[in-house]
Amino acid sequence: MGGRIMASTINADTSNGVIITPDTSGEIELQANGVTKAKVTANGLQDANGNSLRGGMYRNLVINGDMQIAQRGTSATGLGNGSAGYHTADRWRFSETGAPTCEFTQSQDTDVPNGQGFSSSLKMDCTTSQGSLAAADQIKIEQRIEAQNLQHLKFGTSNAETVTVSFWVKSNKTGTYILNIYQADDDRSISKSYTINSADTWEKKTITIEGDVLGTINNDNGLGWYVIWALAMGSDYTSGTLQTSWGAYTAANYMVGQVNLADSTSNYINITGVQLEVGDTATPFEHRPYDMELARCQRYLPIFKSSSGSAEMVSWARGGSGGTSASALIPYFVTPRTAPTGVTTSGAFAISGISFSTVSFNSSSSMNVAVIDLSGGSGLTVNLMYTLTTTGKLQFTGCEL
Repeated sequence: MGGRIMASTINADTSNGVIITPDTSGEIELQANGVTKAKVTANGLQDANGNSLRGGMYRNLVINGDMQIAQRGTSATGLGNGSAGYHTADRWRFSETGAPTCEFTQSQDTDVPNGQGFSSSLKMDCTTSQGSLAAADQIKIEQRIEAQNLQHLKFGTSNAETVTVSFWVKSNKTGTYILNIYQADDDRSISKSYTINSADTWEKKTITIEGDVLGTINNDNGLGWYVIWALAMGSDYTSGTLQTSWGAYTAANYMVGQVNLADSTSNYINITGVQLEVGDTATPFEHRPYDMELARCQRYLPIFKSSSGSAEMVSWARGGSGGTSASALIPYFVTPRTAPTGVTTSGAFAISGISFSTVSFNSSSSMNVAVIDLSGGSGLTVNLMYTLTTTGKLQFTGCEL
């Protein structure tokens, strides 16, 4: 053997010391008292059950993959035609095209796979059925990923990285489902199928996506990838052959084989533990601390709210002309992806106990600070600084992808 030690097991034994057992398997098992603790294989370091031990913070490119953050609210009903957008769990977008007549309730649900460390899942529950989809109808959920967060994938080069998507899924409707990645900067796409085998049972799915040596992902804060889970698709998107390798987007090859989750009001799907990472194997889900994941979500949804429902300070406000108006500068907790373009509010807003009937967005807002105007008050002094409080929330819009 040319002086080399060929080993399949290295066992640290408390009675006999280190025991090396040679063979030509090409793998090494690391044992303690005869019990395998880890393996070195052609796919890298694995635990005793064959799970990859490739680690590293922020290896998961999906934000809020465990559905624990829901700044907008925990439930949204009547989602269907005209409802595309973000409603509950942060970074998870309901998307539709065509004119579907079906409707869904989306919620942050407590049904989760047992023993995996999750507390929430995203549930889509069909409340109005559509047994026959029009050709152009689409119903799907997606996560949109910022382009500059994908640069390490080296797409467009011979070193383009393979990635792996893993997630837990549960539905009453078994059959074939489609996951798609659409590359926004060059209109390229790849689709992979997965199967829900057992009704009403949590199942883990793992899908490997090869690197795109011809692809383009711009290095900017724009939209890089759509990662899409199909729920129901019309024939415009299912009449061809599923496009299982990277290539120019072709509608007919987009979601071939997808079941119709909208064909019964008994249908639902729950998803959690979504992870997208570099490599050809799935590692255990990266459970990030709540505050860390909240900060990542607030890059796309700056929000300020009362934590108790009683009046709490938001910022300082300056009295305006006539003593009936004021303006307030609202510093962000996290730098937003781009400057906001609007604001939605709930609850009451007051300055030193004086209520205001209207809160509006000021277009001088930037990526450094948001500005709001308040009107309908009384008794303020021009240019005097006051404490601004709210019982509700300020939600700045326009920062999402």
